[in-house]
Amino acid sequence: MQDAAVKSGLAALCAVGGMAALGLTDNFVPFITERGSLWQFHFVRGVMAVAILMVLATLGFGILRPRRFWAVAGRSLFQAGAMLIYFGCLAFLPIGVVVAGLFTSPLFVLMISALFQGKRVGPWRWGAVVVGFAGALMVIRPDPSDLDPIAFLPLLAGGLYAIGAVATRAWCEGESTMVMTAGFFGMLAVMGAIGVLVLPGAEVTGAEGFVSRTWGPLDGPMWFWIAVQAAGSLVGIGLLVRGYQLGEAGHVAIFEYSLLIFASFWAYMLWGQQVPPLAFAGMALIALAGAVIALRSEEPSTLRAPEAVE
Repeated sequence: MQDAAVKSGLAALCAVGGMAALGLTDNFVPFITERGSLWQFHFVRGVMAVAILMVLATLGFGILRPRRFWAVAGRSLFQAGAMLIYFGCLAFLPIGVVVAGLFTSPLFVLMISALFQGKRVGPWRWGAVVVGFAGALMVIRPDPSDLDPIAFLPLLAGGLYAIGAVATRAWCEGESTMVMTAGFFGMLAVMGAIGVLVLPGAEVTGAEGFVSRTWGPLDGPMWFWIAVQAAGSLVGIGLLVRGYQLGEAGHVAIFEYSLLIFASFWAYMLWGQQVPPLAFAGMALIALAGAVIALRSEEPSTLRAPEAVE
């Protein structure tokens, strides 16, 4: 019993530590958005991450050979698409809003499971979906007189991530964490390369040009911040995976919502971004909805909060 309690505590610490790392490093993205490109960023960071994983595999810390290549590629396509939207939104929206949108993923997973996989969903979890989306609207605060579609893009990221989460269980059972992590970063590198080569590019200065630019200067500071982002993502993912190895998935998933706190805290400390009380209340509702889904799910590993694979 005592060993189980220790493992549960360590799992929670790993999950919170992983979210702390991601919450901090994601706030460094504005250093890249001013002069860099979304496509360049994902291409360079993806190549860096895959190279690190290849070194680890060479040293005997895992394997990078998938059992079903196309299944891993398909799953990676949806999750990489979610991250393209996530990081693109960071150039235009407060990070708290973007993270809150991504964390609607368990709500979409629940709906996909019920509508397309025929799984039974009780009133508690359907109620959590309603509460979660109400919380998302409180964070986004859409103005009917001046409706900005960009504000809803984080919800699209959450939806794509949810499809990837369902695909993880349905398509990729038995695949190693290292294989799926490499597939994710590799797909982002491919998407970044396509954007660089195919998009016409627009010479827009400042953060507004982050999505439209195809390439920016790769000088010392740019290499540094991309490397910090890549390393921070791998540390965060590693701690989170370790947390799920030590504890029950449904309980560990609850601690993932600490990312909302860490991201908002560092956004305030580094950039002066303040979260209005209504948005904080909305974040609390999203976290509550995710906790209810995780704890009452018969398959918590499928319906948990998004594994923050970035």
